[in-house]
Amino acid sequence: MRYRELGRTGLTVSEIGYGAWGLGQGAWVGADDASGVRALHRAIDLGVTFIDTARAYDRSEGVVGRALRELPGGGDGVHVATKVGPKVPLSLASSGLHPDEAFPGSHLRESLETSLRELGRDHVDLLQLHTWEDEWTGRGDWLETVDALKQEGKIRSFGMSVKDHQPENVLTVLRSGVLDTVQVIYNVFEQAPADALLPACEEHGVGVIGRVVLDEGALTGSVRAGVTFPEGDWRNWYFRDDRPAQVEKRVDALLADLGIGIEELPSTALRFALAGRAVSTVIVGMRSLRNVERNAAISDAPPLTDRELAVLARHRWPKNFYS
Repeated sequence: MRYRELGRTGLTVSEIGYGAWGLGQGAWVGADDASGVRALHRAIDLGVTFIDTARAYDRSEGVVGRALRELPGGGDGVHVATKVGPKVPLSLASSGLHPDEAFPGSHLRESLETSLRELGRDHVDLLQLHTWEDEWTGRGDWLETVDALKQEGKIRSFGMSVKDHQPENVLTVLRSGVLDTVQVIYNVFEQAPADALLPACEEHGVGVIGRVVLDEGALTGSVRAGVTFPEGDWRNWYFRDDRPAQVEKRVDALLADLGIGIEELPSTALRFALAGRAVSTVIVGMRSLRNVERNAAISDAPPLTDRELAVLARHRWPKNFYS
């Protein structure tokens, strides 16, 4: 496992991180507490030192907390990030609201205290807002609360999780100097962050956490026309209608252009994201031991060549399956 600095936070993290949304047993069907703990333990055994969870991820924080408590030293050396969602429903936390309606300081503190209880920790290494509107910059009392939580030792650093497919919607607050990290969708298909956000993060010393680097499975090669998912799994909505066929066509073209087999696709996709400017870690959902071992091993693979990166750059696909 290789390690990188997480921006200016002073933290060193594994370049393959653990995305813990799937451990929550809400949107993703097929997980349970015991299997989640086993997967986390194996990831940590293989050198993963960064775990990303959230208040909104159902049981996820509790599973992460249990896994760490069962380790010698309570998981010393493992860095935990969580997120606080808006006080209003996520779908309503958009333009037109005052930030005090979405993220009042009292709500940040209350959410964090709940997260700490679930995690069984006295602090988190990174607290992130789970959405953001850049017009909120400089308004509201949320930043005063963030500063207070840092002084109290309850959070070490602060960042934002950028809205889906809106990487430009954080540039103003980033340039104001209040962010330590940014979490953003970045993958072979969604390359828009490379236009302005990643260079801005590099300029300002802000660490980048790449999410959805395998595009919810589309960049593993497992999403083909006719694919099905367990009943109740949110991917039935994400990959609805003719979307699997669209993915299959795009993936086949990518493989042909690179001259590789489908089994090489996940490694290629992860190495693409890791090649992004200012990227510190990529968080991958890994619920099975097989996937943990496969993804952790990618850190040992050689970086993509300039030729490979140039080929992948041609496969940018501006879509938004979340809409």
